[in-house]
Amino acid sequence: MVYKKVTLIGTSPESFEDAVDDAAQEATDSLENVYWIEVEGLSVEVASADGHEYQAEVEVSFEVEG
Repeated sequence: MVYKKVTLIGTSPESFEDAVDDAAQEATDSLENVYWIEVEGLSVEVASADGHEYQAEVEVSFEVEG
């Protein structure tokens, strides 16, 4: 088997957990054969006047078909 990794950044105005869930949901909705997701980093964007944006950078590993 061969696997590929891509980096996604999930966001949420509520929490880091919701930001990770956002990235995980997008990964499973748009990629096939997702095997695992690793959280690589967490950050908060504070430049917005409307409040904070929680961000989670994740690496998504999925099996490459072929």
